[in-house]
Amino acid sequence: MISRFLRKAVEDYAVPVCFILLMLCIWEAAVRNLDIADFILPAPTVIFAKLGSSIPLLLRHAQVTLIEAVLGFLLGASTGITVALAMARSRTIEKALSPIVISSQTFPKEALAPVFVVWFGFGILPKVVIAGLISFFPVVVNTTRGLITVDPLILDLMRSLSATPRQVFTQVRIPNAVPYIFAALKMCVTLSVIGAVVGEFVGASAGLGHLVRLANSELSTDLVFAALIVLGAMGTSLYLIVERIERSALKRWGGSFDTLNR
Repeated sequence: MISRFLRKAVEDYAVPVCFILLMLCIWEAAVRNLDIADFILPAPTVIFAKLGSSIPLLLRHAQVTLIEAVLGFLLGASTGITVALAMARSRTIEKALSPIVISSQTFPKEALAPVFVVWFGFGILPKVVIAGLISFFPVVVNTTRGLITVDPLILDLMRSLSATPRQVFTQVRIPNAVPYIFAALKMCVTLSVIGAVVGEFVGASAGLGHLVRLANSELSTDLVFAALIVLGAMGTSLYLIVERIERSALKRWGGSFDTLNR
């Protein structure tokens, strides 16, 4: 069992890890040989040294960004799924909401962020709203597609069994939408981190976005890269958590995870 696990881990991660190490070696050599100043492009060793010495600072700001991103993700996902369910149940609702859903994505989030700060203040709420707004659209589109694109043969079978529209919706359309929903959720959970950081750029006293802006103004490029590493680790961890939940959900409602990936 352990040997099989190790073999699978090597097969899954050996190539990307080796590629990343190769890129870091090339980066280090280029910075050293070209004598590039640290405030322009620090070497990986400098960045990781800064990362190690700034762990308490980074974790304190990362906690704020993580809370904003998770709350924004939950807000966008729950609102998006609710809207998609309503749109799939009624053509009238779909026609009424579609222009609003589409137009919500045409506004640059960087332009909306100052407006949200004016409306909601400098606290956590404007960052949560921005993260939720970014997460909202993919969930609506994917969930609606999953609810509508059902095999006609299955629908005919349910009608032949005298199934009610409610039974068709709960027993056929919703299980069919599960893979679509999780495809959107995996995308949105990383986008929510971006949304939280965008909000912190505009107005915040804590968070990794605030730290990046502050470090950039002081030409502390190594701290900027250290914060970006933490952001990348945060987004990857959230993605893996959603993927783990997806595996369990697909076993129950949506078929095999491995089959879906193939």
